[in-house]
Amino acid sequence: MQNSKTLKELAEHLGGKVRGDETCRINGLAPLESASSDKITFLANPKYAAKVAETGAGAVLMAPGGESYGRNVIEVTNPYLAFAKLLTLFYVRKPAPQGVMDGASLGSTVTLGSDITLHPGAIVGNGVSIGDRTVIHPGAVIYDGVTIGSDTVIHANAVVRERCRIGSRCVIQPGAVIGSDGFGYAPDGAGYYAIPQIGIVVLEDDVEIGANSCIDRAALEVTLIRRGTKLDNLVQIAHNCQIGENCMIVSQVGISGSTKVGNHVTLAGQVGVAGHLTIGDNVMIGAQSGVPNSVPANGGFSGTPIMPHKDWLKAMAIVPRLPELRKTISALEKRIAELEVQRTEA
Repeated sequence: MQNSKTLKELAEHLGGKVRGDETCRINGLAPLESASSDKITFLANPKYAAKVAETGAGAVLMAPGGESYGRNVIEVTNPYLAFAKLLTLFYVRKPAPQGVMDGASLGSTVTLGSDITLHPGAIVGNGVSIGDRTVIHPGAVIYDGVTIGSDTVIHANAVVRERCRIGSRCVIQPGAVIGSDGFGYAPDGAGYYAIPQIGIVVLEDDVEIGANSCIDRAALEVTLIRRGTKLDNLVQIAHNCQIGENCMIVSQVGISGSTKVGNHVTLAGQVGVAGHLTIGDNVMIGAQSGVPNSVPANGGFSGTPIMPHKDWLKAMAIVPRLPELRKTISALEKRIAELEVQRTEA
C-alpha cells in the first residue's frame, strides 16, 4: 500500500496513544461520514460523538477517554491539530527545486540561495536577496532591494515593493501586495498633496498573508507583522501599524494607520479598527465590530462600538423585541397621559 502508515507509526508521529489494532494501515484521511477502512478521521466536537459509531473509518483521532464504539482510536490532546498534521504527512509534497526557469526575469546583483525555484514570468528586481529553497511563482513581482528569507513561498501575481523584508517560512498568497504606499495626504487648498511613503514593510518568520491582502509601507519607518501571524484574504493593514506575534486576522478586516496590536489577538471577519490605537494581548473581537478606542488585554469584545462580548450578547437579545417594546412604551405613555388628565380634572 503506497504511502501507508500503521496506527502505531501515526501515534508516534503525533505523540498520541493507540486504542485498538496498532497494525491497522492507513493511507489517507476522510470525513467521519464518508471515510473507508483505509482512512483515518477525527472527532473534534463531542456533540458529533455518535457519528463515531457509524463511521467506516479505519481509525478515529479523538481526545483521551472518548467513547470508541469499538473503533480503533488514536488519543491526542488536540484532534483537530492532529488531523492537520496528518494532512501534511499524507498529502503535502514539496516539489523538487527548479532553479531559475526560462522566462523568469532577474535584475542585477541578485543574491540567490540554494535550491530555489523562480517560475516563468516571475520578475525580480535589482539588489534582491532570496534565501534557500524559496519559491516565487509566475507573475510575482519583487521590487529592487527586497530581502526574502528561506523556505518562503510567494504565489502568482503577488507584489513585494522596494526594500521590504520578508522572513523565512512565510507564505504570500496570490494577488497580495506587500509595501503599497500608505494612504497619506496633506490638505492643499481645495486639493491634497501626496505625502511620500518612504518606509518599508517587515514580515517576520512564519507569517502568512492571504490572497489580495494589502499591507502599506510606513511613511518613515516600518509597518511590522511579527512572527507567526496569519492574515486571511482581503485584509488591509495601513501604514505604520505593528501587529504582534501569532495573531489571527480574518477576511475583510481593516486596521487604520499607526495602530499597535498585541500578541495572540484574534480579529474576526470585517472588524474595523481606528488609527493610533493599542489593542492588548490575547484579545478576541467579534465579526463586524467597530473599534474606536484602545482595548485592554485579555478580553472578548463585540459590537459597534465594541463592548464586552457578554454585554453585547445581552443587548442583541433585546433587538428582535424592539418593535414590541416600542408598542408597549407607546401604550404606557398613552395610559399615563390619560391618568394625568383624570388627576387634573379631579
